[in-house]
Amino acid sequence: MRLLLDTCTLLWFLRNDAELSETAATAIEDSANEVFVSVVSIWEIAIKASLGKIKAPTALTNGLDEKLTDAGFSLLDVSYRHAAGVYSLPKVHTDPFDRLLISQCRAEKLAAVTSDAHWSASEYALRVLW
Repeated sequence: MRLLLDTCTLLWFLRNDAELSETAATAIEDSANEVFVSVVSIWEIAIKASLGKIKAPTALTNGLDEKLTDAGFSLLDVSYRHAAGVYSLPKVHTDPFDRLLISQCRAEKLAAVTSDAHWSASEYALRVLW
């Protein structure tokens, strides 16, 4: 299965946080699954950490990329198709970061790993693991 971690899921995984569900942790750690982290999540972490809203798991410019590589994650860049896909998304979720991540899931046929119930809306037609 091909998975995309939402930003909270990524942070919880990197911090080994109890917020991460057992189902999510098992799917992420299953070597049969291909796990993606979007640059959108890196951007969201950078913005929120620089504003003091969250604590980054490690220095974004010195260490996070190594943690992602060590975990076996692949980075997913943002394409024109991903960005443009946000336009036609149903208006279920209003967070711009999540809307772009949802668009990426739809465009790349990725299952989402998230605790956010908005992602499970039938209008998005996503496979959501939690």
